[in-house]
Parts: sequence; C-alpha cells; structure tokens
Amino acid sequence: MNLINEYSKYSYAILGAGRSGVGIAKFLHNRGIKVFLSESNSEEKIEKEFLELLRNKNIEFETGKHSDKIFDYDIIVKSPGIPMWNELILQLKNAGKKVIGELELSYLFCKCPVIAVTGTNGKTTTVNLIGEIFTNAGFDTKVCGNVGLAFSEILDDINENSIVILETSSYQLYDTELFKPKVSVFLNFTEDHLYWHKTMDNYFDAKMKITGNQDIKDLFIYNYDDEFIKNNLYKYQILAMKSAFTLSNGLDDESLLTGCYLNSGFICYFDNSKNENSKIIKKDQLQIKGHHNIANSMAAILTAKRFNIEDEIIKETLKNFKGVEHRIEFIREINGVKIYNDSKATNPDSTLVALKSFPGKIILIMGGMKMNVNFEIIKMEILDKVKKIIAIGESKQDIFNFFEHLVPVELAFDLNEAIYYSLNSCRSGDIILFSPSYKSFDMFKDFEHRGNEFKKLINAIN
Repeated sequence: MNLINEYSKYSYAILGAGRSGVGIAKFLHNRGIKVFLSESNSEEKIEKEFLELLRNKNIEFETGKHSDKIFDYDIIVKSPGIPMWNELILQLKNAGKKVIGELELSYLFCKCPVIAVTGTNGKTTTVNLIGEIFTNAGFDTKVCGNVGLAFSEILDDINENSIVILETSSYQLYDTELFKPKVSVFLNFTEDHLYWHKTMDNYFDAKMKITGNQDIKDLFIYNYDDEFIKNNLYKYQILAMKSAFTLSNGLDDESLLTGCYLNSGFICYFDNSKNENSKIIKKDQLQIKGHHNIANSMAAILTAKRFNIEDEIIKETLKNFKGVEHRIEFIREINGVKIYNDSKATNPDSTLVALKSFPGKIILIMGGMKMNVNFEIIKMEILDKVKKIIAIGESKQDIFNFFEHLVPVELAFDLNEAIYYSLNSCRSGDIILFSPSYKSFDMFKDFEHRGNEFKKLINAIN
C-alpha cells in the first residue's frame, strides 16, 4: 500500500534504536519528514553503526530515557519488543497518540506486493526459500522483516515491479492496522511468547492479523496439519482465497482453492480453479531435511504458484536450497562426529523439530535465558535419541532437575566448556547438536551471536 503523501505530512517519534527503529528513522528523515528517536538504554548498549548513522544523518535522538518530548509528535512508532501494556505506551494512547510499529509504517510506504510469512517456527527458512524461488524466476526480490534487513531498510530499493518477502513476528503483527499482504502464510502455531501476549488466544489473535485485511484477490496459506490453526480459523472472518498444505496424501476441503500434499513420496500440487494436479518434486530430493522442511517447501510452492512461476524453476530451487544459517546447520565433522548448529531454536518446539531430523546418538547442548519452558514437549524424543545433555546458561539447573533421572546431564560453565564436555562424551557416528530451547539473552546479544560463537569455537578445534 503506497500512502506516501498521506503519511508524509505527520511527524514521528521512534521508540527504540534497534535495526528497525533506526531504519525507519533514516527512511523518514531522508524524505524531509520530522522525526525523533528515543532509546531507553544508554549509548553504550546501542550498536555503533546505528549511532554513527544517526549522527551522520543529523537525526535528533536521545538515549538513557524516554522523555516527554515524544508526546510532541503525531505518530509513535514503537519497537516490536515493547508490549502494548507497557506503561509508557498506555500513557501515549491515553493522550490520544497513534501508536504503530515499523512493519505497519513501512507497508504504508511500500510500492509493491508483499508476501508475509508467520508461524512459531520455520519462518526464516521459508522466507529465504520463497526469496530464492522468486529470484530464480526473474523477480526483483527483497527478503526482509524479522530476518536480516528491516522492512524499512529496503523501501528505497523497490519499485512497483518488486516483490517483498517479509518474515513477520507476532509482536510486529500485533501493531498493524492496515497491513494487507498479497499472500499470507501461517506455518504453524505452538506455545511461545506468552510473557508478552499473556494468553494463547492473544498470541493467536496477533498471528491472525496477517490475513485480517486481505480480500478475495489475496491468498491465505495455512498448515492443514496444525490442529490449533485448523480448529480456530472459524472464529475469524477470512475473505482471502484459502490454500493449505498437508503431509498426508490429500486435502478433503472444498473451501480450498489450491493445496499441496504428499503422494507416493512426491510433493504434489493442485489448483481447483484450473483442474490442475501435478507432481512437483520427490521429497527425498530436498536438501533441507525433516518433515518440517517438507511443510516449509510446500508453503513456498503454493506461494510461487500464485505468481505463476514455472514448476521447473520451483523444482530446481528446492533441489539446490541448502537452508539457512543457525537452523540445523551442519558445521563440520570431527573424528566421525557430525556437529550441527541450531541456535535459532529458542523454544522446545524448535528443538523437537531438530531432534526429529536425526536417527539418534545425539549429544544435546541446550540452555539459555531462564524462563518457563515445557520440557514435556521434547521429553520422549530425548529419551529415544539423546545419549547425554550438556546444559548451559541461566536455565541449566532447571534442565538438570528435570532430565537427571532420564538421561545423563552435565552442567557446563559456558559454551566453550559445553563443547569440551560434548566431544569427550561422544564417539564416531554420534551427533553433537546445539539446540538451546531457550532465548539467548543471558549470555549473548541474540541467537545469531550465539550461533556464530558456537561455530567459531567448533571451527577453531584442530
């Protein structure tokens, strides 16, 4: 939606000096729009490159507090990490201020169609896969959002013929009002982020905003195998055309325009409007392994077919796509032991997906920022496949207390010690899997920092 003229007449206060906050501040400032950035953290906690950008552009900003100055601006653009029940946000809304997020504002300035992907897990893999398919098909493709570049950072590089592939979190979607993607994808839904959303219903409501403004010309793709999604869709007025994917051998739902399913080892696609039914690729030809990646591939296929991309381009991209960094990423083999980095696993559901990708003989390194985690999700898979757990971080004692009577558990001081214990606990044919199940903020800046440190330590081993 291109509402540049409408939204160029307002002034903006940006809350948060992270990538999305600085990105939208720069975008607005470059258009001569009055903008002020406010960051509650001290300058020492802000990325140097962001501070330099703000100073070089002469963008007015403050650090160490949110002063009353933000009340002088027409629209407040908040960091997605700030919940709507935050005291400052409530004060701003009570004062009659419009509060939105960077994703919403970026969309209002966007000149081209948007494909949006959400879900508890698998978003990054799926948006990157969709991005590669569209790039290989000749589209001017921009992958952004909650992965890599912020939405606002690519706005100057697009035109009416571009395609934006957007990873969207529940935090970002919660702050939307007019957001209307051409294609929306809902991969899966499991318990997560309840400290922010408070309840599962609130969390699901936020996710469903991805299709809330879509109409009959748009497409909503969802996971037919996800019982929570399938059983709760009836609560929402969905005007978009519906498409779904399943790992079973068919979709018996007349409301679906298109769909993907498995048949005799093939990922198959159908389009009821064209009386089309075709085999796209053998599932064994995918380089990214695991049932979750079959589902992710199906979501990408359905998205690509909506834009009439040829089957052969889709097939070749799927055959060559190697996955994304920090998600069940193979690092190296040491004395017959294969080592994988799954730092992006910030909840047990993600770790469950990783565990299911291997036959067994796993040394599992897990742990991170202390929070309530449901170990029952991974208990049976760990009993079946894990030889030993190495626990790290603030949560290591919780891990030890739950699993000590089920499998051997060793506590490590840090990641370096965890790797040392892991290598001493395995033999040729085993797998070392770093899949934390927790967020990273106790020891690292984010999951990327955590994963990069793990890889650096592994690759330094002689």
